[in-house]
Amino acid sequence: MSHQKHTALNRPALGHFGRNEWAIIGAPCGSIQTLAQSLIGLLADQYKVAYVDADHKSADEAEMSPQTPLGSGAALEYTDKITHRRFEWGRGMGPFQYRPLFNEQDLILVNGNHFEAARQIVIIDKRKEQSLQKKLDRLGNVQLFLLAEGAEAIYPFLKDHLPGWEQIPVLQIADYEGIAGFLRKQLQPPPLYGLVLAGGRSVRMGQDKGLMDYHGKPQREHAADLLDAFCEKTFLSCRSDQVATLESSYPALPDTFEGLGPFGAILSAFREYPDVAWVVIACDLPLLDKPALQQLVEARRPAQIATAFQSPHDNMPEPLIAIWEPKSYAVLLQFLAQGYSCPRKVLLNSEVHLIEPAQPQALTNVNNRAEVEQVQASIMPSPE
Repeated sequence: MSHQKHTALNRPALGHFGRNEWAIIGAPCGSIQTLAQSLIGLLADQYKVAYVDADHKSADEAEMSPQTPLGSGAALEYTDKITHRRFEWGRGMGPFQYRPLFNEQDLILVNGNHFEAARQIVIIDKRKEQSLQKKLDRLGNVQLFLLAEGAEAIYPFLKDHLPGWEQIPVLQIADYEGIAGFLRKQLQPPPLYGLVLAGGRSVRMGQDKGLMDYHGKPQREHAADLLDAFCEKTFLSCRSDQVATLESSYPALPDTFEGLGPFGAILSAFREYPDVAWVVIACDLPLLDKPALQQLVEARRPAQIATAFQSPHDNMPEPLIAIWEPKSYAVLLQFLAQGYSCPRKVLLNSEVHLIEPAQPQALTNVNNRAEVEQVQASIMPSPE
């Protein structure tokens, strides 16, 4: 029997820098920079786009000049440039350092002459033919060919290196709209999974809030039914000690981050499925209905870490009626590492999309018997 030293974890689909990265390779750096700038201009209104490149001259000067903090021995330099902020490191960096920094980017364009990326766009440009031939080891997932001015055909060595090269689309390098359209098709929003938070101990209520009956069935089942209309899969979040007795048509997703309440439930969901977005709702929302969820789903902005309702009571974000995007997984872990386990604090200190509820009453939660009676009185029986 083989021995496994480390816990088997479901890892996010990350490349060298982040989730959606393309190395542009095969042309002089100036051509790559011009292409990247044009694409960023076309895509920035919808996506967060990053660009990765090298500047050897500037790097050498920074290393040699005694006038800079880095040149004087500092390990890190931060400069507030008013219009932007800049960090400069003296240490080397690799994927484990890059990924947290690029976590919230929807698209990362990389100068493939200097860096590798999980996907590649290859430019056919005679000026870099020999250089490209020496970098075939970087071409493991070519998804697009671009023909520079005067180029007409794919190099024979690329045909030999890339099985199925005939299926890879070909565009002109000056066709910025076409290239941007290609990238948009690759940047489809992650699928939606539903998570009903049913693991609370209901101390104030005195009985399990997930089992209370407002609509002819346990509230957790009603909530899961609502979510299932919008999600590819729906789960009941619960404590590990609940799994054996959790009778439901929906699968249980027990906490693996225990003792952290809803924060741990969301992290546990991402630990199991790190590449989906989670529509998270608490099970103590008896007035939540399909129109309210429809508003939330239609307002979704995957470029932000989350889309959430703004509370009509205090204008704060409602973290437990929200869509948490895959990029929020790393953010939640960063807050946990700093000693915080409040999902609302994460939303308050991150880039999120807040929406005003069209039906404020749908956000009503119940925590005690008096609130239960008020809600029950407001729920009219369904017509026959």
